[in-house]
Amino acid sequence: MASSTLLLFSVLTLFFLASCSEENIPLTITLPLTSTFTSKPSIDSTVFLQEFASASMSRAYYLKNGNSTNNISRIKTPLFPRSYGYHTIPLSFGTPPQRLSYLVDTGSHVVWAPCTTHYKCINCSLSDPKHVPIFNPQLSTSSKTLSCKNPKCTGGCPSCHGNSKNCSHACPPYHLQYGSGAESGYFLLENLHLPGKIIHNFLVGCTTTGFREISTDALAGFGRSMSSLPVQMGVKKFAYCLNSHYFDDTRNSSRLIFDYRDGDTKGLSYTPFLNNPPNRQIYYYLGVKGMMIGNKLLAIPSKYLAPGSDGRGGVMVDSGDTYGYMTRPVFKIVTNELKKQMSKYRRSREVEEAFGFTPCYNFTGQKSLKIPNLIYHFKGGATMVVPGKRYFTFLPRIPFGCFSVSTDTDETLEVIPALSIILGNYMQVNHYIEFDLKNNRLGLRPQTC
Repeated sequence: MASSTLLLFSVLTLFFLASCSEENIPLTITLPLTSTFTSKPSIDSTVFLQEFASASMSRAYYLKNGNSTNNISRIKTPLFPRSYGYHTIPLSFGTPPQRLSYLVDTGSHVVWAPCTTHYKCINCSLSDPKHVPIFNPQLSTSSKTLSCKNPKCTGGCPSCHGNSKNCSHACPPYHLQYGSGAESGYFLLENLHLPGKIIHNFLVGCTTTGFREISTDALAGFGRSMSSLPVQMGVKKFAYCLNSHYFDDTRNSSRLIFDYRDGDTKGLSYTPFLNNPPNRQIYYYLGVKGMMIGNKLLAIPSKYLAPGSDGRGGVMVDSGDTYGYMTRPVFKIVTNELKKQMSKYRRSREVEEAFGFTPCYNFTGQKSLKIPNLIYHFKGGATMVVPGKRYFTFLPRIPFGCFSVSTDTDETLEVIPALSIILGNYMQVNHYIEFDLKNNRLGLRPQTC
């Protein structure tokens, strides 16, 4: 998700044009990828970095171990970076519409919002539980509790004794795990308002309790599931270009595009989505042919670069993880080469111990830095070049920087079948990334967002 991992952004503007006649409905609808604006983080930046490091690792551990279109062709929404490491878009549910910011999470599959003035967020240290924006179903004339007999109630109804068709009970509550955090609530059917379009009976979660979340924003799951936002919208593909964020909120937004059209997008190179392991069906897996640090090709065993039938290996794209993750053997290969190419800089063990990242360097007195690119060569010919400033985190006001990708602290975790690499949103900044659901592929191109 973007849950108790680091994250997210702000309130965006959705233009509701339901009164338009069909002939006047625009072919393109624009919504921003956004952030709530505050000039400075509310707590010391070092605390944020420590929380982000812990949250990335928790999310990686969880992901590893699991648990009608009218005439609209495209919908664009503003996409905002947030101080806690995520990005958000504005969505409006209910009648009349209630607009909230929703975290964009390609690593989960449920759309939900806090939905009660009594919402509890337990141990949510970086959120303000007294000022939680909520969706209030009591103020909506279109809100309906999901019943057991509705096919969208996929979790089963024990109280119906096997006969859900004639059962009058509500669908059982949900419990969603996001790394070190979790959310609980119940499902509703609601109207989702989009520019020039309304989607009726949209499945949305009404969350009543959270645990150890960094943000109390609502969340939109974009994963490979019938309950995700893009699948319920019926789009053929969606795309985004993430703004740079330095863990402060900003009014600057980029765009997230929902596209009902098929076909190639100009300037993109593509890599196919791979078949998912049975217990990880919602994730977007990619096959990697090779990885490089600078001009050095890394000798990474192929078993780590594509998912096997046993659930081991593979590379996942996750907008709900800030820094990303590498399994221990891959991490060692990458950082050993990185250390060689950055040997002229002084290591800082103290910073490594304080923040949980390694390697870290003291750049005191350096007028310029040379950090090599991290390059992914994907199957199908697509390439992602990640510059040093997108996988290194630099500490505010002090001349230190760290390789900010999390890894396992325990060597024994390698025996657990798990994915090998998570491409977090920090690495995705300044790339146009298209998730082509119709053709089962990911499109990429570098772009200033």
